[in-house]
Amino acid sequence: MINWTHAKQKNMGALNLPLNLIRAAVLGFVLCASGFAFAEEPAPEASNDEKLPLADLQRFTKVIEYIKEYYVKPVKDDALFENAMRGMLAGLDPHSSYLDTEEFSELKTSTSGKFGGLGVEVLPEDGFIRVISPIDDTPAQRAGIQAGDLIIKLNETPVKGLSMREAIEMMRGEKGSKITLTIIRQGENKPLLISVTRDTINVQSVRSKMLDDTFAYVRVSQFQGNSGDDLTRAIQTLKKNNGGNLKGLILDLRNNPGGVLDSAVQIADAFLDRDKLKQYEGVIVSAKGRLPGSQIKEKAHAGDLLNGAPVVVLVNGGSASASEIVAGALQDYRRAVIVGTQTFGKGSVQTVLPLKDNRGLKLTTALYYTPAGRSIQAMGIKPDITVQNLRIPEPTDKEDPNVFRIREEDLQGHLANGNDKSAGDKNKAVEKPGASTRVPAPVASAPGTTIPSPNLLYTDYQLHEALNVLKGLTLTGRS
Repeated sequence: MINWTHAKQKNMGALNLPLNLIRAAVLGFVLCASGFAFAEEPAPEASNDEKLPLADLQRFTKVIEYIKEYYVKPVKDDALFENAMRGMLAGLDPHSSYLDTEEFSELKTSTSGKFGGLGVEVLPEDGFIRVISPIDDTPAQRAGIQAGDLIIKLNETPVKGLSMREAIEMMRGEKGSKITLTIIRQGENKPLLISVTRDTINVQSVRSKMLDDTFAYVRVSQFQGNSGDDLTRAIQTLKKNNGGNLKGLILDLRNNPGGVLDSAVQIADAFLDRDKLKQYEGVIVSAKGRLPGSQIKEKAHAGDLLNGAPVVVLVNGGSASASEIVAGALQDYRRAVIVGTQTFGKGSVQTVLPLKDNRGLKLTTALYYTPAGRSIQAMGIKPDITVQNLRIPEPTDKEDPNVFRIREEDLQGHLANGNDKSAGDKNKAVEKPGASTRVPAPVASAPGTTIPSPNLLYTDYQLHEALNVLKGLTLTGRS
């Protein structure tokens, strides 16, 4: 969620800082992708009343002098100052950071959806690396990396003691090369060793299909610059293929780490009709901070892609930032039922300030809020219906799921159905000995195909329950 600008240079006194500003809502360090939006911002003027403290400057200068004179080996001035800047930014919060030329360049080019690496979004935590979420169809997801995993070793190198930059460089590498991650995962009694093969990552942010013929499913794995348009096209295609009628839709934002603010607003707006919103002035998201221009309010427009059909939004602990904006807006307006588990809680806005020589700062400058004024920061979005990600084992060929189920028709001497006197025991279906009623194994589906709901019970319990909720909304007539 970034805005690249070319604002006018302004006088900052003796500091003479370059002042091109970029408004952002970025999700920390990225090994694959993080999307950004772009808009113009004015640069802030320095206050004459805010002077740099002389005593602190003298202390800082003395520290540099001691290092240069007494450190065990010579250190170049540029290394000292760059480390000092990194320390200043890292000491503020997990999302603020100093960007050298390489990092600044990567930040500017990371919106295309094509990246190299593992395909996982991470943040530093107590000297280790916390996984926010793996990205769909990437090496990390295929290897089994999960949201919330704590990475403690990279191959044989402990993460503790490495800078975030050093850890990221170790995780990157040539396509086809492998790296072994040692991971601590909640619920496991010992660390896990997971081998990941690096690859070039092409992220398809929007995927869609039908569930039970008349219910649509749209998965948004990341908010890229074109994700809003892609979602609109996907829903229009599903409607066209189903005679223009969709009874309801599931929007899956699980393990979506965020991305472009404009895309998040566009996707939330797709389901909100401004003319039917009775409160909150049609606001989708707002941001508040001290930086001039950081006070934003994004509002809904007229029209609803689904014409009021019910919506269920799936979220989990890997849903962050832009995902929380969408879920929060649809929840506040009661346009959707939120199902799953509590989201990550990344509700801060970062501003990227370019420096000379293609360097920059990524600085937290604001917090964003849902239409009802709720701050998402460190709280996240609590679902309306909590559904844990359970795994239900599928019956094997030797198991009959109906073996302990007894119905009236199974009882000796039961009465025949009065509506069909010719029916009775003689018309009762008889199964061959050893026959199994096992549900067929799920098959992969192409976009636009239909997935029968019984398979979801074993392959994706949360989605199975979300579909049940959606069917319930349809039966009760709630949108």
